[in-house]
Amino acid sequence: MTLQTRIENAAAHVTARTSPDTLRHDWTRDEVQALYDLPFNDLVFEAQIVHRRWFNPNQVQKSTLLSIKTGGCPEDCGYCSQSSKFETGLKATKLMEVERVLEEARKAKEAGASRYCMGAAWRSPKDRDMDAVCAMVEGVKAMGMETCMTLGMLSVEQTLRLKDAGLDYYNHNIDTSEDYYKEIVTTRTFADRLETLARVREAGINVCSGGIVGMGEGKDDRVGMLVALANLPEHPQSVPINQLMQVEGTMLGHSEEIDPIDFVRTIAVARIIMPKSVVRLSAGREHMSEETQALCFLAGANSIFIGEKLLTTKNPEADKDARMFEKLGLEPMPAHSCPSER
Repeated sequence: MTLQTRIENAAAHVTARTSPDTLRHDWTRDEVQALYDLPFNDLVFEAQIVHRRWFNPNQVQKSTLLSIKTGGCPEDCGYCSQSSKFETGLKATKLMEVERVLEEARKAKEAGASRYCMGAAWRSPKDRDMDAVCAMVEGVKAMGMETCMTLGMLSVEQTLRLKDAGLDYYNHNIDTSEDYYKEIVTTRTFADRLETLARVREAGINVCSGGIVGMGEGKDDRVGMLVALANLPEHPQSVPINQLMQVEGTMLGHSEEIDPIDFVRTIAVARIIMPKSVVRLSAGREHMSEETQALCFLAGANSIFIGEKLLTTKNPEADKDARMFEKLGLEPMPAHSCPSER
């Protein structure tokens, strides 16, 4: 029996246990590896079946991400331009004023965003900053957009304050597999990430958690990352899949780029094993062709970030995205369209 035959037999066993209605939290590495290794057309076909069960296949959510506090982070994440451990030329700033954040949110809504994400370069927020952070959440929510924050690790009290402010989503990526994590970050552990995710989930806030590919990991690490996400007590309601944006001066500034087909495979597997989650085609679109992005949408991605920047890195221009949406017959997804949203 050839290797390809073994892969196809294993994948057939997996898909027999999987339907568009299936929500599983007991995925094994072998099962997910078998999906990842399917012939490309078969994998994308399976992902599209699942996608159509839960989402309008021609709707893609437009989100905007604003850096509300840039640079000076004490963490040593090897991919991050905002780490104080690297010389990237980025100037650290203080937390933005609430009204300035809300003004940027108004512009984002006018540009078509239905979700507004706010990120601060902290290991964890200081309690003295929580009043301003909560006011930002309340102000953006009043505009009718989904609200999302990424502030680092949270205490129980801080998590509850965000919940009381009406926060819809909290982003805290696991970045990569548990095995590869220590190669990327040493100032916190994989378990630290899971602890914050548990606090967010237990508080009743939607979880936004995914990872980054193209950091020198192997496909087994991409599989490990997806297994870790899918086997959480609840699937993250939002799963961002980022392609590394190489930043000069960081540890990973000269990493080899991931093959576009492998990136699409990662999207497709995420869609199959977390069927009700919004799968976000996040960082890296600046370096992707329209054809690669179209394959990602076909494989089940249904969210992008719009705007000229993602925190500190470039993002496609609005006109370019508008032309792509027109070519592909896509329309914006309304806010609160995730079927697993709390």
